[in-house]
Amino acid sequence: MNTLQAVRGMHDILPADIAGWQWLEARLADRLNAYGYTEIRIPLVEKTELFTRAIGQGTDVVEKEMYAFDDRNGESLCLRPEGTAGVVRAALQHGLLNPPGLKVWYTGPMFRHERPQKGRQRQFHQTGVEVFGVATPEVDAELIAMATRLWTDLGVDDQLTLEINSLGDRDDRQRYRNALVDFLRPLADRLDPDSQRRLESNPLRILDSKNPDTQALLADAPRLHDHLGDEAAAHFEAVTGMLGALGIAWTHNPGLVRGLDYYGRTVFEWTTDALGAQGTVCAGGRYDDLIEIQGGRPTPGIGFALGMERLLALVEASGRRFGRAPHAYLVSSEAAEHRLGLAESLRDAWPDIRLLTDLQGGSFKAQFKRADRSGAAVALVLGEGELAAGEVTVKDLRGDAPQQSVPRDRLAAALRERFEAA
Repeated sequence: MNTLQAVRGMHDILPADIAGWQWLEARLADRLNAYGYTEIRIPLVEKTELFTRAIGQGTDVVEKEMYAFDDRNGESLCLRPEGTAGVVRAALQHGLLNPPGLKVWYTGPMFRHERPQKGRQRQFHQTGVEVFGVATPEVDAELIAMATRLWTDLGVDDQLTLEINSLGDRDDRQRYRNALVDFLRPLADRLDPDSQRRLESNPLRILDSKNPDTQALLADAPRLHDHLGDEAAAHFEAVTGMLGALGIAWTHNPGLVRGLDYYGRTVFEWTTDALGAQGTVCAGGRYDDLIEIQGGRPTPGIGFALGMERLLALVEASGRRFGRAPHAYLVSSEAAEHRLGLAESLRDAWPDIRLLTDLQGGSFKAQFKRADRSGAAVALVLGEGELAAGEVTVKDLRGDAPQQSVPRDRLAAALRERFEAA
């Protein structure tokens, strides 16, 4: 019988890789909490209507990518393809939008049925932030400033470029949509197949086409920025003005759009050329219509989501290495109660010690082989002589320091002094 394999495009995160994930998650949580965001945890499975209503029937996510299914009661459910709609549902369901100013963050897996490739999987992980109830451009600027500080925290700020655009208000987009369709319809037979399909259902997405021939056709297309109303234009100028005052570099990308229908006004993303074709690491924007679409009162909102796999790959490409090897590995020829007793007493005295205790037994030679493979810096030896003398032998596994005999009541302090001074 063949062994079972993971579903295509859904990957295990193995013990050898987990240190990087934990490092990244901890730093993201620290920075988001420091800006006053509170974590929210939403279900992996939601009603399909939540996403068809919010994301839009004409989007790739709904048309081709959602994992939707009928449960035993005949209700259509799906694995969440993104986090914002679920956060909005939770905020409405639990009455979190009054008073305004709710700031939350989330993290976890999302699911989209698309062709797996490097940097794009069917199960992928995102961390996202959302702000509700505040329409001022200051919110947009602070959100972008927070993300910029995140890149500095992670040591990748020199690898990312901020692109920003405005999608205007609903009426602005409708005017622009009409102008764009009028321009492209005579050229329809020269568009790539995806863009031909989007021409009637979601023409703004054509601006984001990766097809070079389509992009060449768009060179003379009308620009959304030229169709902004006075309020949306003033909002964009205020946001970019504040970014300039904060010293945050940005590039205006008039072709930047979002793949989801609920975005308007400010949209932005950070891209890199260090990860090949999948260059977008973080993207977001303002979604002032979404809460009303989901059945709530008109309420402004803004947020972003970053791809954890891509961000971690960027951190690793910058040269950072992860992994926290054990401080010590305890080998012993004595009864289990002696070795376990020593190990627990060390943890009592120094709670942060990374200590492995050999639980397989056997000869000292076999135990030392396991100690060396563990990556531990030192071996702690508890043999018959050490037990009788009330001592433990400390043997260096990574250098040539002479071994020492340390009284048991001094061992924790000696180890702590050694490793915390390193």
